[in-house]
Amino acid sequence: MALIEVEHLKKYFNVAAGINHAVDDVTFNIEKGHTMGVVGESGCGKSTLGRTIIHLNQATAGTVRLNGEDITNASGRKLREIREKMSIVFQDPYSSLNPRFTVAETIMEPLKESHRYSKAEIEEKTQALMDLVGIEKRLQNAYPHEMDGGRRQRVGIARAIALDPQFIMCDEPVSALDVSIQAQVLNLLMDLQEEKGLTYMFVTHDLSVVRHIADDISVMYLGQLVETGPTKEIFSHPTHPYTKALLSAIPSIDVLHPMQRIQLKGEITSAIDPKPGCRFAPRCPYATEACSQPQTLRDLGSNHHISCCRAGEI
Repeated sequence: MALIEVEHLKKYFNVAAGINHAVDDVTFNIEKGHTMGVVGESGCGKSTLGRTIIHLNQATAGTVRLNGEDITNASGRKLREIREKMSIVFQDPYSSLNPRFTVAETIMEPLKESHRYSKAEIEEKTQALMDLVGIEKRLQNAYPHEMDGGRRQRVGIARAIALDPQFIMCDEPVSALDVSIQAQVLNLLMDLQEEKGLTYMFVTHDLSVVRHIADDISVMYLGQLVETGPTKEIFSHPTHPYTKALLSAIPSIDVLHPMQRIQLKGEITSAIDPKPGCRFAPRCPYATEACSQPQTLRDLGSNHHISCCRAGEI
């Protein structure tokens, strides 16, 4: 059963040059207890998509459902209730924490704002959350600048799960961390998912990370989904030319079977007032006149979808 249902979601921004189509007609579902990885190059709209789903951005059009309930235009008390069910782990574990709050105060903040717990319960739950994410008790009065990036991100995760949300949007939560620390944080997120039945949307540009943590993958290009499917299917049978190019860029240590790199050429289409048709066409070696027509996601079977009119040929 789908926990998150996104249908024809759009988020546009008015800029000096026109209208930026940051998220443009995106549709997908995330099943309960699963992780949806959203990948693509910087500026493709991954973070904007996640922030729009959890109401940090107001949608321009489309529908977002949580447990079958339309929450697209929720406001007031209803929005407050929804935000207790949806949370976020930010990319930068330093700038996302209040420098004037200690570790304990940061984790306590959502508990206090919920007005559901007594002072004793807040203190008890705060300590339990610190234990859960692996923060030593001696650090409860420490400030963000006194900790390394890994511990800061653990504080951010503890804050995100404080109110027992159902859905967490992970906005590149390990990209600012050392590789050794990345593995620890990823394993923590996976352990929490298994223990609490959490559902994740995991935004990243690192395909090695998403392969490790995600059940399904959605590939974004300039505000639109170009390919979606189970992680194993996407990695073993990539179909869209852009997905193939992304996968070819993954570093490999196999000297006997080196990856054949795909060098993309041509100009990147602007997301400001884009023309109809495939936005990847100017960089696609397979583009034809048919690519100038609007593209939609087509089902290839096995829950694998692609937005490419030449999928069967290439």
